Amino acid sequence: MKMTTRLAAAVATTVLLLSACGVGGDDVADADPAGTDTSTEETTDDDTTEVGGDDPDRLVLGLVPSQDMDKLVEDAGVLGDLLSAELGIPVETFVADNYAGLVVAMQTGQADIGMFGPIALVQAVDEAGAVAVLQSVRRGTDSYHTQWVTNDPDRFCLDEVVTATNPEGVELKYCNGTDSAAAGPAGEDAIGLIESGETILFVDASSASGYYYPATQVQTVSGLDPFTDIDTQFAGGHPNAILGVSRGDFEVAVSFDDARNNVIEEDPNVAENVIVFAWSPEIPNDGVAVGGHLDASLQDRITTAFLALADSEEGLTSLDDVYNIEGLVPANLEALDLARQVAANFGD
Repeated sequence: MKMTTRLAAAVATTVLLLSACGVGGDDVADADPAGTDTSTEETTDDDTTEVGGDDPDRLVLGLVPSQDMDKLVEDAGVLGDLLSAELGIPVETFVADNYAGLVVAMQTGQADIGMFGPIALVQAVDEAGAVAVLQSVRRGTDSYHTQWVTNDPDRFCLDEVVTATNPEGVELKYCNGTDSAAAGPAGEDAIGLIESGETILFVDASSASGYYYPATQVQTVSGLDPFTDIDTQFAGGHPNAILGVSRGDFEVAVSFDDARNNVIEEDPNVAENVIVFAWSPEIPNDGVAVGGHLDASLQDRITTAFLALADSEEGLTSLDDVYNIEGLVPANLEALDLARQVAANFGD
């Protein structure tokens, strides 16, 4: 069954901003393409568009929330400064409210460079004329997966709960083979236990791992329509989804693997309360897109500048601070096309 324009109505009625969770930077507000500017000057189209192949006066790099907003704004500013040094062009940064807002910013020329999740990356290409140039590497790979989490192992764990040390060195709980799986999907039989009318805490209606892929998976595995058979709620951010389960507000949620690392200091109970019970199929990692309005040579220079940062200690630290990026590789257009097909299942 194709998921059509009901998405707009579903989003309008089910967005849940978990302001009480304390990770306000991940809350989803209206898609304001201006977002949070880390500079003090107003950016206009004339300031950022190249004329006659000459360098623009400045470039604007847009990001979306993945952590506390204040910290992301600060970290983004550092990344912008490093890019400025590589390019010899001032780079200003801003944080859009969500992926949709950043796509709009690219479309309207308010952003020249964007760092997107995979679904939004292909939307930026298709809707804003952007060019996907790079993808992130984490844990040695350019793909990742959704993790399904619960605080009710008696229901969703079909084997014993195990405690294991994840790649970041944190001891956390797993079941259904998710502690040892090399790639997704995993634990799908447990997803089949989700019943009609059940509440699932997703992340953001424009998030690949936080909505598109798990919503597709629950439909494939259980036959449930995410629009009509599931009480879909949105946390507004991956950390909020984890906190919602840890604090007992929701029984089942989804996030990227492993968003528990991002909130365990804030809520140490996450280690005890939040169990990963399933994974989605693999998803291409987030990436970098450059504006189609930029000269091709400048697009190449921006790509080279990002790669240079990933090859330097200072630059890699900055990329890690912003999005936990461990490396950058050329965009895998074939994998991104699969993400495009998943997105197409949801309609406009």
